Amino acid sequence: MPFFHNGEIEIYFEIGGEAVHSSPPLLFISGTGADLRNKPNQFDSPLASVFKVVSLDQRGLGRTSKPDGDYSMRQYANDVLTLIDHLDIQRLKVMGVSFGGMVAQEFAIRNPDRVEKLILACTSAGGKAGSSYPLHELERLSPRERAEKHLTLSDVRLNEQWQKENPEKWESYVQRSLGARRSDRDELGAMKQLLARKNHDTYKRLANIECETLIVGGKYDGIAPPKNLVAMNEMIPQSELRFYEGGHMFLVQDKSAYQEIIAWL
Repeated sequence: MPFFHNGEIEIYFEIGGEAVHSSPPLLFISGTGADLRNKPNQFDSPLASVFKVVSLDQRGLGRTSKPDGDYSMRQYANDVLTLIDHLDIQRLKVMGVSFGGMVAQEFAIRNPDRVEKLILACTSAGGKAGSSYPLHELERLSPRERAEKHLTLSDVRLNEQWQKENPEKWESYVQRSLGARRSDRDELGAMKQLLARKNHDTYKRLANIECETLIVGGKYDGIAPPKNLVAMNEMIPQSELRFYEGGHMFLVQDKSAYQEIIAWL
C-alpha cells in the first residue's frame, strides 16, 4: 500500500487514472472529512480519464497518521509538498475542493514554483473575503440535526418550504447523509481538521498566487457562499470565476462543471 513517512507523519496516498503512465499529473486535494476508502471518489471522476490523479488522506483522516497536538493549514500544505517531493514531481496542476481548496491556497502561496495551474472549488479564503461556514459548530448537534443542517447549508434551495413539498425525497437525503460518515472515522482527527479550517485566512496573501487560477463554485452553496468566491477572484491576479447549477456538491450536480474544468486545465 502506498505510504511514505515525511519526517513527521506517515501519509497514505494513491495515484490513478486511465492512462496513468502517459497522462500529466493532477494533484487533487479533498475536502472536510475525506477518506480515500470512500467510493466513488476523485479516481472515479472524469478527471481520471484525462490526468494521472495524485491524492492523499490528509493528516487526521483515513489511513494517514493522526498525530497529537493541533493541526495548522501550514502543516497540511507542507504534507502536500513532501508528497510531491517524494514522488519527484517538480511542477503540476492542482485542484483543491472545499477544505482542500484552503490547503491549495496555502500551498500555492508558499510554493509558487510548484504549481502550473490552480483550481479552487467551493472554498473560501477567510479574512475580508469571508470564511466558509464553521462546520465544527455542527458537531455539538445530534446526528440527525447535524445531517439536516449540513444538507440545508450544502444547497440553500433545500429550505423548509422545499422540505414540506418534498417529504419523501428530503427523508432520503437525510438518511443518505446519516449513512455517509464512516463508523471507523477518527473523531478527534476529524475535529482537528475542522479547527484548522476555522483559523484559515489567506486573504491578504492571495495576490501572491502567481499561476493561472480558475475559481469555481455552486450558485446555491451555503458553506462557501458565492460572495466569498467573488472576493477571492478580485484578489488573485490571474484568476477566472465560474458558477454552476448546484450547491456545495455542484461538481456532481452540474455535469458541465467537470467538462469545463478539464478543458481549462
